[in-house]
Amino acid sequence: MTGRKPSLAAALALFLAGAAATASTPSPAAAIDHDRQFQACVTLAERAPSDALGSARSWMRQGGGDRARLCQALALFHKGEFKEAGTQLEELAPLLGGNDPAVEASLLARAGWAWLRAGDAAQADRLYSTALSKQPEDVDLLIDRAIARGETERYWDAVADLDKAIKRDPQRADAWLYRATAHKALANARQALSDVDRAIALRPGDPDALLLRGNLRAETGNADGARADWQDTIRSAPDSNAAKTARRNLDRVPAAGQGGKK
Repeated sequence: MTGRKPSLAAALALFLAGAAATASTPSPAAAIDHDRQFQACVTLAERAPSDALGSARSWMRQGGGDRARLCQALALFHKGEFKEAGTQLEELAPLLGGNDPAVEASLLARAGWAWLRAGDAAQADRLYSTALSKQPEDVDLLIDRAIARGETERYWDAVADLDKAIKRDPQRADAWLYRATAHKALANARQALSDVDRAIALRPGDPDALLLRGNLRAETGNADGARADWQDTIRSAPDSNAAKTARRNLDRVPAAGQGGKK
């Protein structure tokens, strides 16, 4: 299953709304607007993570506290230092979450994503499970854990999470697509086709969904349908990785009407 980058927006919005207001104690001697500093540092972390890392460390020496540590963790993530970022985010989650389970769960999920990027899907699964224990109705967390479980080939567990996500929000095209991917891995081609059809209905032109349906059609002997989907993938997003794969697949099935396999 292919991972996605979960947004930090929800966590940071909650954090700035008040969960972090008591997370650090500004130095009386330093005339620093810590809220503004935090927002500036987080913005810098995405654009120039090395600069943000230096800024966060300087801010910590001026009383930035846990908010500065969070910015440092985000900068490490954007620098590609995923293990260290994941470790710091996990440590900060209960400190910054306090009595707000939504904030704690969101930060645990960011830690899970960092560990997934680091290649440790089992650690990511553990963190997502902890986050879900605090926010069991969160559809994004269910989808994220399903991705982690797919990475360790726990496809039936991934399907179980995606079943819950779809039940809670049947309009989530990504959940249908990920469940289709899991069913394909389990050799449940009919269910996978049904799921990917639903994903495409909800998000027409999605290149990943079109690519997957083309692959499934090729595997089930529908070469004409496969080629049509791969061509649509290229038209939809010609510079995407999905389009590159679709072009390779078209070369493998050179003639319509022949049941080729990807």
